[in-house]
Amino acid sequence: MATYASIKYDMDLSSNATGTGGMTLLSTQTASSSATVDFTSSIDSTYKEYLFKCFNLHPATDEVSLQFQVDTGTNTSYNQTMTTTAFQSAHAEADNDTSLEYRTGLDLAQSTSFHSLSNVIGNGNDECISGTLSLFDPSNTTFVKHFTGQFSGYGSGNYNYNSFSAGYVNTTTAITRVRFKFSSGNTDAGTIKMYGVS
Repeated sequence: MATYASIKYDMDLSSNATGTGGMTLLSTQTASSSATVDFTSSIDSTYKEYLFKCFNLHPATDEVSLQFQVDTGTNTSYNQTMTTTAFQSAHAEADNDTSLEYRTGLDLAQSTSFHSLSNVIGNGNDECISGTLSLFDPSNTTFVKHFTGQFSGYGSGNYNYNSFSAGYVNTTTAITRVRFKFSSGNTDAGTIKMYGVS
């Protein structure tokens, strides 16, 4: 059973608590008709986990998925090799359809493509996607780099999509930068915050 002292995120623990950990805000990027949203600094050996919190990302183009890729050093190709997996649940606004399924269209097998963190999202005025990507120990030079993602989006046909993904970047080189984008078109609006987790 979890105790208050063992809860790691989103709170400051008093000096008397036995738990450890906390989140430090390192960078905030606000999209405005942006082709990409990039984090190119402060990803180093200071933290073992980097957490990217996405708030109300709104695509300019209809029926697109939120994607990400990473790179090393000062490289800007964003084409690191990844193997990933994904599943999602969905529920229609009209309460006439539900699903829980593995999403082969969202996974990668030793690919240098961008990984899709979500099902397709609409570009209606009230449609957007929010969620969290965790990148683990990106500066480690012994092991591959793991990540997990969980996103909630409002998509085509008036559905809520709850998308879960995970995978690894198949490199032992330190990762220094992360790029987010939609599969087509710009990010019309939204905010992404990067935290270091200790």
